[in-house]
Amino acid sequence: MRKRTKAREFALQILYQEDISHSDVDEVFEDFWKEKTGLTLFPGEDEAPEEHENNAEVRQYTERIVRGTIEKLEIIDKMIERFAEHWELKRMAYVDRNILRLAAYEMMFIDEIPVKVAINEAVELAKRYGEADSSKFVNGILDKIAKMECKK
Repeated sequence: MRKRTKAREFALQILYQEDISHSDVDEVFEDFWKEKTGLTLFPGEDEAPEEHENNAEVRQYTERIVRGTIEKLEIIDKMIERFAEHWELKRMAYVDRNILRLAAYEMMFIDEIPVKVAINEAVELAKRYGEADSSKFVNGILDKIAKMECKK
């Protein structure tokens, strides 16, 4: 799995946990990195240097997109609600809501990520983690956001 794809997967899991638990994001990060991923901050004797570099890159991008999403959450949520016709954000499934948040953040605030890539990655996350119709739901909303809000 590509590094940014893995980072998005991790970011979804962290945003989901933070959304459900309303815990401090730093605590969620600490628990996630320590208990769930096996990623280490420093390479051990049994870890090749290139593996450490990959882990560090995944971790860095994960933290960038999670913290950015949370920082811009009010803007992102208003935008999602505007384009999610007949849906209130609080009624959306936790997984779908956080996939939309993550993708909207990448689409709107990370210039080096093409909009189509952000949408495709979000649709794949929805297929993997969401309900049967999640990918269509996510794609429809993100497509509207892309057409109306994105300049790139």
